[in-house]
Amino acid sequence: MPDKHLSTQFDSELNGVSSRVMELGGLVESQIRLAIYALSQFSSDSANQVIETEAQVNTMEVDIDRELSSIIARRQPTARDLRLLIAISKTTANLERAGDEAEKIARMVKSIIESGSARSLPSSDLRVASELASGLLRKALDAFARLDTTAAVSILKEDDLIDQEFDGFVRKLITYMMEDPRTISASLDLLFIAKAIERVGDHAKNIAEFIIYVVKGADVRHTPMAQIESVVK
Repeated sequence: MPDKHLSTQFDSELNGVSSRVMELGGLVESQIRLAIYALSQFSSDSANQVIETEAQVNTMEVDIDRELSSIIARRQPTARDLRLLIAISKTTANLERAGDEAEKIARMVKSIIESGSARSLPSSDLRVASELASGLLRKALDAFARLDTTAAVSILKEDDLIDQEFDGFVRKLITYMMEDPRTISASLDLLFIAKAIERVGDHAKNIAEFIIYVVKGADVRHTPMAQIESVVK
């Protein structure tokens, strides 16, 4: 990921911490996939596995932050190197939060199962949004590994599709609850799951913005798409 430096040791440290971030990303990806599987199958066992993985994700985040602090203190990086280390820190935080969303999904799945309403809810309607969100996080990690700004812009655009899926699902769920008030409690759990899936997409979007920050030195958060595309060009 990082450019070559005069200090081979510095390169080694950058590559090492970058690899740790990719490892964390892979763990969070698997956590999200398992959470979605738990939802699709209403599997308590899978939900419990997701919840148990959260401690490992949290530990990795702390370890990476400690390593980043050590590198910054010893190397005192500037310009792009400093931006890269800042972006790695922010990406790590977003991955941990995406893991939190997976845990929320798992806990809501368990709540739905315990309510006895599992099979009567339109949970399958979340499949498209969940696949989009999981895929977007995977693309964001791949783009970050390559510092690919073109891919980053594409990810920012794709996040809008997840938002559209979420809005459509909320409308459908409201109608569903109005037709059968007995399902309101379990339906609210499903609504929280839908929001968690949307948030995974938001974290992928944040990672894409960090890529542009590293490469172009521009903070494109809360920036119109046309302006972002102009920065990347």
